[in-house]
Amino acid sequence: MTHYSRLEKIVIDVAPDAHTAEIEFWQGALGKPLTQFDRHPEYHYTEDIDEHTGLLIQKLGDGESRVHLDFHADDVEAEVERLESLGAQRIQQNHSWWVMRDPAGLVFCVIPSRPGTLDATNATRWD
Repeated sequence: MTHYSRLEKIVIDVAPDAHTAEIEFWQGALGKPLTQFDRHPEYHYTEDIDEHTGLLIQKLGDGESRVHLDFHADDVEAEVERLESLGAQRIQQNHSWWVMRDPAGLVFCVIPSRPGTLDATNATRWD
């Protein structure tokens, strides 16, 4: 299935006790404020690390701190199937996105993009 996708977010998953310090550190390191999502207060973000990539700090409910990547796609199922053909595995569907594992066991996510935001100027087209 023809679709577009791109690496869009670097996500730092942070244990609850380190969340505030992590936000303060990355705001200082980047010289940019991190904005808290209104509907999801566990997320703070900046969308402009570069032209197409943002940083997201996610407060975990439990677990150890780690980093993962978010791919955005205009057809999540097509992108998940493409990545499975390369060796990735589905772990869990959360709302409209998939948590996956790459061949080395590292976690990443495939997230739906906002309609009309991905095209040949800012993403890769997969046929």
